[in-house]
Amino acid sequence: MEAGVGVGVGFVIRSVMFDFGGVITSSPFEAFATYEKEAGLPEGFIRLVNSTDPDTNAWSQLERGALDMEGFAAAFESEALRLGHRVDGRRVLGLLGGEIRPAMVEAVRRCTVHLQTACVTNNFTLEDEAMPPEVLAIFGLFDVVVESRVVGIRKPEPRFYQLACEMVGVTPDEVVYLDDLGINLKPARQMGMTTIKVTDPDVALAELAAVTGLTFGDDGTARR
Repeated sequence: MEAGVGVGVGFVIRSVMFDFGGVITSSPFEAFATYEKEAGLPEGFIRLVNSTDPDTNAWSQLERGALDMEGFAAAFESEALRLGHRVDGRRVLGLLGGEIRPAMVEAVRRCTVHLQTACVTNNFTLEDEAMPPEVLAIFGLFDVVVESRVVGIRKPEPRFYQLACEMVGVTPDEVVYLDDLGINLKPARQMGMTTIKVTDPDVALAELAAVTGLTFGDDGTARR
């Protein structure tokens, strides 16, 4: 593995860090929208519940490992009701599995050849449900995996990003970080990371190529 890639004078990237949901996989927001339409909920309501009191709400506690599935469902439903609508908390959890993006997975694989890679993800464990084998296989491509459910902190808490850097052995200014949520990118950028917001995966890979000096093919493969 090479030590790093230079981009400009005095600027060296040694690590690429990827969010999982919304980056490696498609975003769950489309599934949220479908459920909202079926249930007669206002557009964007689930995201509103998730973003209300984001440091202490049910979602944040689930991702820190402080609530189990039953506890989350009850707390999330209560929060939704306070905002004016009934929501099935278990159903919401079932909407989170996105489609794997092969080009992004291959980009991870090729980045790991040239740079240190990390998956930095807010996640949780469902009762009696093992991690899907395809997810474990993707996790295995990274040099480091930082999971909120394991470390007990979550994005956008600055300590989460600091911990990722410590585990990889880099400083924030040596990192390029990809996430689909601006709220998660902001603290990373303030720490000195180069950030890429993933909306269109093809655009994100082009931006990653520009930052790292790697060239990605249509399937995500990278070459010098």
